[in-house]
Amino acid sequence: MRKRSIISAILAAAVAPMCAGIVALTTTPAAAAVGGSGPYPADYETSTGLPNHTIYRPGTLPSEKLPIFVWGNGGCSANGTSQLNFLREIASHGFLVIANGSPNGSGSTTSQMLTQSIDWAVAENSRQGSKYLGKLDTSKIAVGGFSCGGLEAYAVSNDSRITTTTIFSSGLLNDADDYQLYRLTKPIAYFIGGPSDIAYPNAIDDWGKLPAGLPAFMGNLDVGHGGTYSQTNGGEFGRVAVLYLKWRLKGDTTAGTNFVGANCGLCNTQWRVQQKNLTLDGPSPSPSPSPSPSPSPSPSPSPSPSPSPSPSPSNGGTQGCSATYSVQSQWNEGFVAAIDVTAGSAAINGWKLTLTLPAGAAVASMWNGVNSGTSGTVTVTNMSYNGQLPAGQSTSLGFQGTGSGAGATVTCTAV
Repeated sequence: MRKRSIISAILAAAVAPMCAGIVALTTTPAAAAVGGSGPYPADYETSTGLPNHTIYRPGTLPSEKLPIFVWGNGGCSANGTSQLNFLREIASHGFLVIANGSPNGSGSTTSQMLTQSIDWAVAENSRQGSKYLGKLDTSKIAVGGFSCGGLEAYAVSNDSRITTTTIFSSGLLNDADDYQLYRLTKPIAYFIGGPSDIAYPNAIDDWGKLPAGLPAFMGNLDVGHGGTYSQTNGGEFGRVAVLYLKWRLKGDTTAGTNFVGANCGLCNTQWRVQQKNLTLDGPSPSPSPSPSPSPSPSPSPSPSPSPSPSPSPSNGGTQGCSATYSVQSQWNEGFVAAIDVTAGSAAINGWKLTLTLPAGAAVASMWNGVNSGTSGTVTVTNMSYNGQLPAGQSTSLGFQGTGSGAGATVTCTAV
C-alpha cells in the first residue's frame, strides 16, 4: 500500500513544475560532451513524420542494426533536449533514441507520444527511401522515463513490442494504478536517486508489488531526484543505462554481469542493488501477471491471488480465431483479466472479440485492445500492431475491471 499521502500529494501537485525546473536548469549544460563516449558519435534531429519529438542517432549509421529506446522527460516536459547529454550518450553506443517533445520545446507530453515513437521507428525501418530502411532492430525496443516521464513509461509498458522497461527516479502515485505493475511480463529496471529522491518511497512500493517471477533490477545512487543527466555523457546514470540497454537490447552478457548475481559489477559499489529473477543466459522468462504476495489493509488493497484461472470456452477455429479469458487477480473492488487471441489454421488480418461480463462488472481500462462499451456485452477490436497473426500464433491483451471478473466469456471473429 502507499501510506504516503503527503509524498503522493506533493508528487501529484508538484512533480511537473518541480521537474520542469530541473529541465530548465539542464537544457544547455556547460559540461556537454558533443557526440557521447560511444563508438558512434551522436547528435539529435527532428522529422516531419514525427512532429514534437527529438531523435538521437549516430551521425553515421553503423552497419549493425540499432535497437530502439523511447523516452519520457522529467516533468513530462515537451523539451526533447532536457536530458540531452544522457540521451546522446546512449545513442553513441549504437541505439536509436527518441524523446518526447521537440528540441527546446515547451508544454507537456503524454504517454501516447511514446507509442507514436515506436510506431514511427517501425514504419521507417521498412519505408523505401528512409535513411533507417533495414537499419533498426524493431524486435528490441526499450521504454524509459525520468520522474513524470517514468509514469508515461509505465503507462505503455504493456505494449507487446517492448522488450524492457526502465524507470528513472519515478514510482506510481496511487494504488489505483497498481494494475500497471500486475500486467508487466517483460524485464524491468529501476534507477533511483536514493532515500533523498522524492520518488524513492513510491519506487520501493512498486518494487514490492512486481509480479512473481518477473526479472527485475533496482539500483539506488545517492544523488537525489535530479540524477546525473546533465553531467558529461549523462554521468553515472548515463553509464549504467548504456550497460543495461546493451545487455537487454544487444544481448551483451558482459554488460549484463553488472546487474546479475551477488558479485555483480554494481554490487558493493556506491550503488545499492536489489535483484529479482535475473539470469544472464537464455531468454528472460515472461510470466503471466500476478498480484503482490502480501495483502494490504488499505482501502485499495493489493490484489490477492485468485484461484488458478479456467479459460473461457473458445470458438475453436471456425471463425478464423479463438480466444481464452482468465482472471489474473481479484480484490474487493475489482480485478485484472487477461485474454489470449489465437489465429486458426490460416493467417488473419484482424480480430474482433465479443466479451460478455457478469452483472456488476465493468471495464475500467484496457491495454492491447480497443473496447466499445464497458459492461454487459463489450466489443473489443485489435490495435494497429497486433491484428495480423500468422496461422496458430497468439497475441495477448488485458484489462482492469471493477466488480467481479469471474464468469465472463469471450469469443473471437477474424475480420
